[in-house]
Amino acid sequence: MIRSLFLAALTSLLLVGNSFASSPTRDDKEKEVKIKTSAICGMCKARIERNLSFEKGVKEADLDVKTKVVTIKYNPAKTDITKLKSVISKTGYDADEVVADEAGYNKLPSCCKKGGGMDHQ
Repeated sequence: MIRSLFLAALTSLLLVGNSFASSPTRDDKEKEVKIKTSAICGMCKARIERNLSFEKGVKEADLDVKTKVVTIKYNPAKTDITKLKSVISKTGYDADEVVADEAGYNKLPSCCKKGGGMDHQ
């Protein structure tokens, strides 16, 4: 009787342990990247975060205006760093080594352009 209970408990532990081992980890579903931008103000922050939120696979985007660094949490199965930098560039901002797209940059309000001079956080 005790032996049967022991074997049943051991089997249960093995099955539960095995199911955890085969489930995808958080690392498989979410990565984080930090990208340096040319953002200047709170309007830049809102524009970059909003446009990144439309990119498939982006879970969260937060731009620190002081450091000009946007932290992005994303699903690597749905998007990648190159696409994320492209979104920022098309929005009109530099993204690390990727220069701002000219058409996107020209659509920015003058205060959000390099040397705009206004800070309205």
